Amino acid sequence: MTTVLPDTGVGPLLRDWREQRRISQLELALRADSSARHISFIETGRSRPSEDMVLRLAEHLDVPVRERNALLVIAGYAPRYPQTPLDDPAMASLRESLERLLTAYEPYPALVVDGTYGVVAANRGVSLLLEGVPEKLLAPPLNAMRLTLHPEGLAPRIVNLPEWRADLLAQMDRQIALVRSPALRELYDEVAAYPAPARADGPARTAGGTGGAGREGAGAAFALPMLLEHGGRVLSFVSSIATFNTPMDVTVAELAIETFLPADRETAAYLHAHVPS
Repeated sequence: MTTVLPDTGVGPLLRDWREQRRISQLELALRADSSARHISFIETGRSRPSEDMVLRLAEHLDVPVRERNALLVIAGYAPRYPQTPLDDPAMASLRESLERLLTAYEPYPALVVDGTYGVVAANRGVSLLLEGVPEKLLAPPLNAMRLTLHPEGLAPRIVNLPEWRADLLAQMDRQIALVRSPALRELYDEVAAYPAPARADGPARTAGGTGGAGREGAGAAFALPMLLEHGGRVLSFVSSIATFNTPMDVTVAELAIETFLPADRETAAYLHAHVPS
């Protein structure tokens, strides 16, 4: 993911971040132990912020780590946060920890993605769900959004595709607003333009049989599920996303761990039966 550095000072950029967060100059000043007058001078270019002030304001504005580096550069300072490739030897312990986490979550699906939804690692639960996806979509670099929404990917097997697609696009839209990434915007435009896949007619079967009503353990939905056909059954998942707290590296800051929790007992039993232990 790249950051485009605009031909403007750091002040207007900080103002844009503040306005995006819907925070007044006074509120930001109170959070950053400054004054509204000083914040105004910084935003209008009448005062040059120190390196510490840039970092302090960025922290209180929840500016992503990559963008904090960009703000520092524009303000005339060196980037503070390194960007270490995940295959660097220095990242060995992180990679091993992620692999252990994914393995421990089996048989349930889990994967790690980067800031543009590139798949960094995935477990055998994910491999099960990707059975039948064309090889061209599984060739590196894998992208979770393409795999999910492409008309030859998982999309034809997602029973509630309109709802799930809308949720994923809204998620991407929020991320674009946060990080302002051209690469992420390009991906959004690509997947949003995918045509709706053709679906076979006929009722879908659940993991426990046919129909969705009366499934053991079923109840009122507590989160939007992804209903995915597999092996003539419909599996039901809810997903959660975890990120690293207070990351000090751009690469780590942009990693996300997505886990898929079975939404009913039938799906859990199906995964236990079909993912090797």
